[in-house]
Amino acid sequence: MKIDELKPAVKRKTRTRVGRGTGSGLGKTSGRGQKGQKARSGGGVRRGFEGGQTPLYRRLPKRGFKNIHAKTYTEVTLKMLNQSKATDVTAETLLEEGIIGKINDGIVVLATGKLEKKLNVKAKRFTAKAKEQIEALGGKAEVI
Repeated sequence: MKIDELKPAVKRKTRTRVGRGTGSGLGKTSGRGQKGQKARSGGGVRRGFEGGQTPLYRRLPKRGFKNIHAKTYTEVTLKMLNQSKATDVTAETLLEEGIIGKINDGIVVLATGKLEKKLNVKAKRFTAKAKEQIEALGGKAEVI
């Protein structure tokens, strides 16, 4: 082994040298095209510039944005479903039993924890794993 044969462990990409003749593929205009603002040294436009059109950051309201179409679901885990005494579980039964505080746009059943009994659950949404676990115990996961 000689010192001139040593190579780095990771191959490093060599820097592209522009303006070194037409044979290099990046000669003459150095990949900047012909004339114009972007071809000049120090040229170019600032970030967010839209060619003089009122930019997005000025078009949007500055006091926040409220999505009126957004749905907020109350999250219910399989661990929480174990606490339920009813075999037919709905959002209303969970609310009566005090397992959840309020129902927003419905409930979504998440696969956190392990289900220990057969239940028939009615909810707006189920995660794939939660649905799988409910049906594995012989229960039903019904989307309303």
